[in-house]
Amino acid sequence: MDIKKIMNFSLNTIILKPDNNEEIKSAIILLHGYGGDGKDISMLTLNWKRFLKNTVFLCPDAPERCGINPSGYQWFDLNTEDSEFILNESKKAENILINYISEVRNYFNLEYSEICLSGFSQGCMMSLNVGLTSEEEFSCIVGFSGKIIDMKDLSSRIKNKTDILMIHGENDMIVPPNCLLEAEDFFIRNKVKIETLMIKNCDHHIPIEASSAALNFIKKNLSN
Repeated sequence: MDIKKIMNFSLNTIILKPDNNEEIKSAIILLHGYGGDGKDISMLTLNWKRFLKNTVFLCPDAPERCGINPSGYQWFDLNTEDSEFILNESKKAENILINYISEVRNYFNLEYSEICLSGFSQGCMMSLNVGLTSEEEFSCIVGFSGKIIDMKDLSSRIKNKTDILMIHGENDMIVPPNCLLEAEDFFIRNKVKIETLMIKNCDHHIPIEASSAALNFIKKNLSN
């Protein structure tokens, strides 16, 4: 697998381009969880890459070192129970990610509709907020083991109806599985198309079943 880490973007990024110099027609931006990094989340591409031959995968490191795991990164600080502080910090991270997506679009000459946003845990939270508050629809949003940061805030800022898939483990002790049910209800009420998958005997990670379901959803939505 040809992994390249380049500094052309504002976030340090692992980039996996198509094999055999295939033309790039789409991109998947993968956002890691709290305390992780781009290398962690890039493992998802091991299987996906074979079936998405014209897709470039981008796995950025979040902008901040993680407070409880200095070897990893965070999109925003979660080491507090102050919901207003978390919301404000997440919006700062949104602005950074919006700028990053603009850089990716310009670099690879892609439309929003040719980009999938996907993330794990905190990366899922970021994908939902940025994906749905953009002026234009993305190809799709895929979230693993995540939740909506603030429903009242997001409901007032939704600007598009990008299709969403959310996947969760029923034994998740980090982000409770009821967060998936709450998100599903929220998106239905806001007329955003949502598909969900609850995986039995699964905790806070991405098993093969989740990876395969996500791949099928992305293939359906990306025009490769």
